[in-house]
Amino acid sequence: MINTIVGTKIKQSQEFTSDGRRIPVTYIQAGPCLITDVSNRENYQSLRLAFGTVKHMNKPDTGQYKKAGLETKPRFLRTVRVYGQDAKDEACKVGSIVQAEDIFSAGDSVRVVGTSKGKGFAGVVKRHGFAGGPRTHGQSDRERAPGSIGQTTTPGRVYRGKRMAGRMGGDRVTVRGLKIVRVDASNHTMVVEGLVPGPKGCLLLISKEIK
Repeated sequence: MINTIVGTKIKQSQEFTSDGRRIPVTYIQAGPCLITDVSNRENYQSLRLAFGTVKHMNKPDTGQYKKAGLETKPRFLRTVRVYGQDAKDEACKVGSIVQAEDIFSAGDSVRVVGTSKGKGFAGVVKRHGFAGGPRTHGQSDRERAPGSIGQTTTPGRVYRGKRMAGRMGGDRVTVRGLKIVRVDASNHTMVVEGLVPGPKGCLLLISKEIK
């Protein structure tokens, strides 16, 4: 059976466990997803999952969705792999619906992949946690400066990978080992212990970790 589903981030909050501990949680809209395309490979099957709705879509994709029996145009499309005997499962066919309650249950460990919030061009203090220069002795313009970035004549250049100012955020981030608190089958939502990358409404790939 497929072990990955596509979803979006609803919100971050907190809850209390039965023993009184306060834990951070993330609410995720997980599915339902429709399988719109299946490609057979040598050792696995490649499944294309459609999730969400959108108003406009190009004609080639629209034709593929109609063939798969999808009436609405999906917002997100992602390809996942199914290995071994699970690839022969009837649930891995074009037109099949993938739901969170069919894959996950409370207590499962999951891996969540998302895109972190973009913060634009940032300096070294914000981006890398530099301390900056001294605030006294006439150095008011050096408070958030990076300082020296290299040596003298040897090597006479700046080493590749030097931590400097630049674009921050907007990266693909994977968070592993998150525990599922509960799965709401009626609303297609799930609550995960911990925080996941990205803003509200961002795309998430939730995969069940195999022990």
